[in-house]
Amino acid sequence: MTPRTAVLAAAALMLAPLAAYAQAKEQYTYRCTGKDGRKHYGQTLPQACLGQPLELINKQGMVVKRIDHEAEEKARLAKEADAEKKREMETAQKDAMRRNQALLATYTSEKDIEDSRARALRDHKNQVEEVERRIDDIKKRQARFEKDLAVYKEAGKGAPPTRLQEEITNAEIDLKAQQGLLEAKKREAVSINARYDDDRKRYAEATGKRTASGPASSAAPR
Repeated sequence: MTPRTAVLAAAALMLAPLAAYAQAKEQYTYRCTGKDGRKHYGQTLPQACLGQPLELINKQGMVVKRIDHEAEEKARLAKEADAEKKREMETAQKDAMRRNQALLATYTSEKDIEDSRARALRDHKNQVEEVERRIDDIKKRQARFEKDLAVYKEAGKGAPPTRLQEEITNAEIDLKAQQGLLEAKKREAVSINARYDDDRKRYAEATGKRTASGPASSAAPR
């Protein structure tokens, strides 16, 4: 059933009591403006009035009842949309309240937040240095492989052993992977600072405090 058909079906159902009322009181007449822009009248509901704003008038020409199904449907949908938006806002507010409660349970002061930031950045620095050490080790392996390869070439022994070729290939793959990891790790420092900046801001809001300088991101240790 299309939306238009649904509206017409609903209109027919809602007009049933009105039709009975009009039939019981023969002096009342249906009136509407059709899609053709013309006025339509009838003791029974004119076909052109289906789905159109409708009026019930008495023999003196006074409107005793008005009904506009499309307008009512639009109003109903708008009301539902407003209710849904309100529910979403309430859910967001409850989520923010839970997050703030968790924040206040984690930190007792802004100093706690900065101490936690420092620990996170220190751990991050250690992780970066570990990746850099792995890259150095791989490069040292590559240097040895290059020397071994040079020996085979100078001695004219032909193609190097398959194992050496595999080790050279694997070292290249490992190096690219570790270099990609290193770049990702370096970008994490920005995310860490952003997270603690947000925690500090929310803590100030939750406790009603204001900082003189605002959030102060610590630089990643070098």
